[in-house]
Amino acid sequence: MEFDKGVAIDEAKEDGRDELNKDLLKLDEALRKIQITPACSLPEQAQQVDLSQCPTSYKENSPQEKLLLAIAENFRCQYAHIYPDRKPLLLCPLNECGVQKFVSTTLRPTLSPFPELYSWDGCASFVSDFLSLEPLDPPTDPPKHLHSPTWVLQTNRGSCFEFSTLLCSLLLGAGYNAYCVSGYAVKEMCLLNQSLQQCPLLGPLVKVKATKQRQQVKKYSVKPPRDLCSGFEQRQEDRRQAEAQAILLQKQQEEERLREDGERPPPDALLGLRVHCWVLVLADSREVPENFFIDPLSGKSFSTTDKCFLGIESIWNHQNYWVNMQDCRFGCAEMTYDLGDAVKWEYLLYGAAGQSVLTIPDMMMQQEVEDEDEEESRVFEMPPSWVNQIKISQQDMETRCPGGMKVIHYRKAKLEKFAPYLLKDGLVTRLTTYSDLDCTHSSTVKEWYQHRHDHLEERELNKATNVTVEHFRPGRSFALRSHRYIMMTPETERQMDFYSCARADGLVRRVEMPFEMTETFENRPDFLYYRHVVFGKRVKVFSPSNKEAPDRVDRPIQKVVESFHRDQSKPAREDVAERIFLVCEDRIQVTYHLEDDRIIPAWRNFIKPKDSGDSQKPHSFSRQMASTFHVDSFEKPCKNLFLYEMLVHMMKEEETVALRVKDSEKEVRAILAVREQEESSIELHISIYNTARNERARCHREAQERMAQEERLQEQEKELDFLAPFLAQLVDPENLTRQVALKLRSDCLADLKQRLVDKANLMQARFERETQELQQKQQWYQKNQLTMTKEDEDEYLAYCSDAMLRIHVLKLRLSSHKDKAPQKYLSLDERLRRDPRLANHLL
Repeated sequence: MEFDKGVAIDEAKEDGRDELNKDLLKLDEALRKIQITPACSLPEQAQQVDLSQCPTSYKENSPQEKLLLAIAENFRCQYAHIYPDRKPLLLCPLNECGVQKFVSTTLRPTLSPFPELYSWDGCASFVSDFLSLEPLDPPTDPPKHLHSPTWVLQTNRGSCFEFSTLLCSLLLGAGYNAYCVSGYAVKEMCLLNQSLQQCPLLGPLVKVKATKQRQQVKKYSVKPPRDLCSGFEQRQEDRRQAEAQAILLQKQQEEERLREDGERPPPDALLGLRVHCWVLVLADSREVPENFFIDPLSGKSFSTTDKCFLGIESIWNHQNYWVNMQDCRFGCAEMTYDLGDAVKWEYLLYGAAGQSVLTIPDMMMQQEVEDEDEEESRVFEMPPSWVNQIKISQQDMETRCPGGMKVIHYRKAKLEKFAPYLLKDGLVTRLTTYSDLDCTHSSTVKEWYQHRHDHLEERELNKATNVTVEHFRPGRSFALRSHRYIMMTPETERQMDFYSCARADGLVRRVEMPFEMTETFENRPDFLYYRHVVFGKRVKVFSPSNKEAPDRVDRPIQKVVESFHRDQSKPAREDVAERIFLVCEDRIQVTYHLEDDRIIPAWRNFIKPKDSGDSQKPHSFSRQMASTFHVDSFEKPCKNLFLYEMLVHMMKEEETVALRVKDSEKEVRAILAVREQEESSIELHISIYNTARNERARCHREAQERMAQEERLQEQEKELDFLAPFLAQLVDPENLTRQVALKLRSDCLADLKQRLVDKANLMQARFERETQELQQKQQWYQKNQLTMTKEDEDEYLAYCSDAMLRIHVLKLRLSSHKDKAPQKYLSLDERLRRDPRLANHLL
């Protein structure tokens, strides 16, 4: 019995599946019968286009445009008949509204108000950053749709043809002789693959050849000792080294070749067939010296002979359309761009834009006469562009990239771009370089910043050495220009560069090591340009009198070296060139500048007295404490008094130098403390003219707008005719009697009274509703007080606070309304009595 039940269940399941399959087949057949026939062939993105918002020129063609489409169709038929093997031309694609438009009329020359867009490189950089690429599908055919530049700016997306259309429009508006080019290019350019190219921010790799320094041969010199080594053995050793060097060089070249073969991409099956669109800029406009190409996808310029461009089908601008008749089997290297040469360029419309750009002046005179005769035969010119004026907002210029950021991959590098104020630290560009082609092991990270309060502009981190280099704009504290460091702790290896013109001491550079510090100066009145300090190990002394931490105790100074430039106001034998304070040895060395006719300088050495630490007592001095060398042997030796005074002066200078060294150490610690505080709380500078981000300026602008709006409302109230609705009910409102005037007055006052009462009732109802809801909430709280969580209790308290505020506001508004209602009633009665239409009947 159980087996029979199982069989019956299985049969029921199979019957149910059959019925379900039959129902699905019926549903599929019914759905297939439903066909949707579109009214016209619209592009893929047409569903996003609100046709009601599009101008008429986007949805319809003018009579001139219809005639142009007919001319283009006739031109296409003749071209296809004469050149059946060539690909179809891009003449009249569909726009975003599904309407055919000629490509030349899609260009809209526009001069942008931003100075950055006055040059070709600024326009190309903006277009390449602002738009995202939609590759052609299929890649071997021109697109069937060409959207307007306004639509492309709105969606931030487009094909290479739409990139070029927008870029060419901006270049034409800026005064360049620019053309859109439809042709063929390599795969990497069509797909915007820059992974095999070097990042432009890295610069070209320049191989520096080691130049052997020629040893200066002196006329009078001691001959070196005779070399007793075997010349034959030396030649054999040189030969063996040369052979080993040649083998090593050959091995390196083989490894380089294998590496290049491994990095080379596989051959492209569609080489020479991939359709691409770029921009051609001809010379003699805006001081352009020679013709060049611009790739709108990357924003880079290329020579017209570059191997990346494999051929050209046609070019066009806002005035005409030309078809290339030159042989492109070997690329674009041998092509000429004289658009007036009908043998090499076949134009669509005859006119001034189709004439030669290389015409001789005498021929131009003859051509002008011929043009006057043929002027009557010209019956058609290129219609104006159907595209609205291209508008680029300030926000678009700041955002630049879609979503505010863009990532570009180069060979062993990754470039990230960010919009200003997008990141809290002010980062706008980050360049990461890698040591491998797969970009997995980063070697350096370079970052650029803008609008930072700490004036930081650039930071570079070397991952291998862990060295960080920071660059600052002028204007920050301590006039810091750059900072190279490994750790942000004092007494470690670092290098600081300063803006010397902004410092009183003229400091240019300070290099610090664990036990050394070197400072470089310029333009000082005392002619000091170099100071080198050597420190000793810090002595850690712990005692009740020494309350400072060991790392706060100043490092002992062992040696200080100072160098000075030549002071022309002093004789060379009295002008100090270098002085060395050997603190640990209690000695001072002074070296003077070299005289013009001498080969060695003069110098003096001093030994400090043992009681030099006590400055109150006179120092003992003896002749043995000073040693002097005079270049002139006939010069009289210095007296003891002069040497003693000079020793005392040098000891005071040593104390002064020690204080300056301590000040330098304190300055380093202060700079590091300020940098740590700045990095912990980064602030960005916002201009007062940037009202969108400047909170103070924004509040001021909103307050002004609010005051202006209130003034407009007051003016409207003054101009409002309060008798208009009542006069409209009368048969003859111009001829009023006293009875009608009194009735108008009473009706107007009664209407105001009723509105005042209704408003008071409305506020009273809201007041009662808020009070009732608060009471219900309080009752709910009393019931559930014991089981409530901390979050529920905080939420209840916040609700009560808000409810009490609303109740208080309603109470105040109702009280104020009651106080002002009689005044409004009397004010209206007074205005009615003074109204010129009722004054004669009411007074």
